[in-house]
Amino acid sequence: MPRRRPIRTFLAVALFGVALAACGEKEEVYVEKPVEELYNSAVNAMASGNYIRAAKQFDEVERQHPYSVWATRAQLQGAYAHYQNNKYDDAIVALDRFIQLNPSNRDVAYAYYLKALCYYEQITDVARDARMTEDALQSLQEVVRRFPDSTYARDARVKIDLTYDHLAGKEMEVGRFYQRRNQMLAAINRFRTVVEKFQTTSHVPEALHRLVESYMSLGLVDEARRTTAVLGHNYPGSEWYRDSFALVGTGEMPKDERPGMVNRTLNALNPINLF
Repeated sequence: MPRRRPIRTFLAVALFGVALAACGEKEEVYVEKPVEELYNSAVNAMASGNYIRAAKQFDEVERQHPYSVWATRAQLQGAYAHYQNNKYDDAIVALDRFIQLNPSNRDVAYAYYLKALCYYEQITDVARDARMTEDALQSLQEVVRRFPDSTYARDARVKIDLTYDHLAGKEMEVGRFYQRRNQMLAAINRFRTVVEKFQTTSHVPEALHRLVESYMSLGLVDEARRTTAVLGHNYPGSEWYRDSFALVGTGEMPKDERPGMVNRTLNALNPINLF
């Protein structure tokens, strides 16, 4: 029994040390400061590129002075600090809160726009999940719908076109995948989606050509010819049209037709009752 006392003493000392360490890890003591001092400190941190500190300081402005005009500004600035630090989820949460609490604020249009940018800047290559692209498109469209005459809406419209192009590229990627696996009906559905829903994107000529390839693989020569006619009418100088025409191999290439929008001749692409 006496031999166990040193062990007990050692354990007691160790536990006491842990307790002291825990006391040393407590949060910083709350020190109230003037709102101007807190806000200026946050702005300075932002200017120096210390976005983590800036976000914390802006949060402190709202925590210590929740009913001040500075608190409202700090909400938006804190969201921007998260955005600059690529903490998009934190920025979106902060922006949603700002919009909810300040729906009539003069900067609410910017809040909607910044939220859209948080989604837009997370769009990656077309081989990845399109969910983020769809969220970006929805948010950009909301900016245009709510604030059509703002400078934010003008930029949002440009990004909407790029987002549509990205979504069309995703459909093309999946369609080509099905085509390589000889799953032509699934491929046709994807290529038709591009032609019907993303008519203003750069992917439409290829989508029409891939439809021709898929129809020919299924022995649907008439469908392939009609699709080639649509391609030639809208993109007469396209390499995709020349490739499609060579694949179909009959008739003459139209020479005098003026290119028009795809939807003017889309009725040539009748649905196929193969499903």
